[in-house]
Amino acid sequence: MNRVDVKPELVQWALKRAHLGIDDLIGKFPKLPDWESGALSPTFKQLEDFARATRAPFGYLFLPEPPDIPLPIPDFRTLQNREPGAVSPELLDTIYAMQRRQAWLREDRIECEAPPLPFVGSARLSDDPAAAGREMRRLAGLEDGWAGEIRTWQEAVSALRSAIEELGVIVVINGVVGNNTHRKLNVEEFRGFAISDELVPLIFINGADAKSAQMFTLAHELAHIWLGSTGSGISGFPGIFPDGDETEAFCDRAAAEFLVPEAELQAHWPAVKRAASPFEELARLFKVSPIVIGRSAMDLRLVSRPDFFDFYETCSRQERKKKQATGGGDFYNNQNARAGKLFATRVIRAAKEGRIGFKQAYDLTGLNGGAFQEYASRLGMELP
Repeated sequence: MNRVDVKPELVQWALKRAHLGIDDLIGKFPKLPDWESGALSPTFKQLEDFARATRAPFGYLFLPEPPDIPLPIPDFRTLQNREPGAVSPELLDTIYAMQRRQAWLREDRIECEAPPLPFVGSARLSDDPAAAGREMRRLAGLEDGWAGEIRTWQEAVSALRSAIEELGVIVVINGVVGNNTHRKLNVEEFRGFAISDELVPLIFINGADAKSAQMFTLAHELAHIWLGSTGSGISGFPGIFPDGDETEAFCDRAAAEFLVPEAELQAHWPAVKRAASPFEELARLFKVSPIVIGRSAMDLRLVSRPDFFDFYETCSRQERKKKQATGGGDFYNNQNARAGKLFATRVIRAAKEGRIGFKQAYDLTGLNGGAFQEYASRLGMELP
C-alpha cells in the first residue's frame, strides 16, 4: 500500500480551516488521529477523500507548511475572530460568489448608464458617526417608530433589508453557502461583510446569527457602505461590540444611532431605569432588539459594561435556542434574502429580455430550471 508523506501540520490545518475535529471525521477516516500525530501517513486515495471532506485544495496538503490564504477583501475582524491561514472554505466561497454577482450587476448598470449612488463614500472617518447614522436613517425613509406595526423579528429584518435595497444596495442574508444546507456559515468566524461600489454596493449578513444581531449587523454594514472603499471588508466581533479599529468603531456608533437615536433613548430612560427589565421595555417601545437597547444604553453610560454583557449572553443564548427550534421557512420566500431580491429581479429581467442566457442566470442566482422559473413567477415576472 503506497502512502504519501503529509506533514501533520497540514492535516491539522485542513481540519481547523473546515471547523472540524477528529470526532467529526473519525467514522470515515479511522486512522485520522495517527495522520494528525504523524504516526502514520494516509494513502493517496485517502488523502484525496480527506481533501474533499475538509474542502481543502488537494495540492495544498503537499506544501511544506500550512498556507496563509488571504481574504479577497479587507479584514476588520477583531483578533479574537482571526486565525491566520484558517479562513474557512465556506466564507471564501461566499465572498467569491458575492463578488461574481456584484461584477455582473456592475456591468449591467454600466450598460444601462445608471448613475453612481451619491451616498456611497459620502462619509469620512473624521465625521461624527452619529450624524452618519441619522443620515442613513433619513435616506432609508425610516421615520421614528417605523417598526411600530411590525409583529415579528423576521418581519423587522425583512423590512430593514427592503428599505436598504430601495437605496440600490444589494442585501443578501444567508446562513449557508448558496442553497447548500450542508455547508453552514459559522457565526464565530464572521457576522457579515460589505463590498462598496458606487454603482452596486453589496451587504452580506450571516443568517445563522440571531435576528437581533442581524439587525445590528445590517445597520453596521450599511455604515461601511457610507464610508465607501475605505469601508469595504468583513466584520466579526464578540457580541455586537467591535473594538480596536477606527473603521469598526465608526460603523458601530453609526449603527447604534441608526437603530436607536440617542436623544430618544435619553428621553425615555428615566421612566424605565428602575424597572426589572428596562431593556425589554424600551425594546417594545422602539421595536428593536433588547440587545440593541442595552448596547446603546451602555454607550451612553446609562448602564455598566459588565451589566450589559451579562444581559447580552443570556439574551443571545435564548435567541439561538429559539432559532434552532424553528424550521427553515418557505424555500422561495427565503430566496428574497439568500439571492437578494434586488439582484435576483435584475437577473430575471436580463434573462427575460434575452440579454443573458438562462444557464448564466441559474449560475448567478444559484437556482436551476424549475426553481428559477417558480421564483420568477412569485416575483410577478413570468418567463416564456
